[in-house]
Amino acid sequence: MGEAGDWELSKAIARAILYNRGQRRKWLGRLLFLTVVWMAVGLWVVDNLLSKSALMFVLWWGFCFFLATVLALFTFYDILAVLREEREKSDERFAEILANHKKPTDE
Repeated sequence: MGEAGDWELSKAIARAILYNRGQRRKWLGRLLFLTVVWMAVGLWVVDNLLSKSALMFVLWWGFCFFLATVLALFTFYDILAVLREEREKSDERFAEILANHKKPTDE
């Protein structure tokens, strides 16, 4: 696949994840799991290695911070998207109720 084809595929995948509530929640769960596992491994599995090397410590926990930041931003995006979706639903429902209860015009 060419460069343009890869770009279009990436956009389609991003669109599918960002615009579908179910897909967003699956990816949020995966990212949360990865972040928690990364923290747990850093705290209990490789803690001796990290305490011996300042560079490894900074890299490990820097990546953990990056994961947590991405998770927080993605969660914030999900909150905003759900609010927008629910507002659109309520606006549609309100318009439907108004249309059903509209007074007939005098003829």
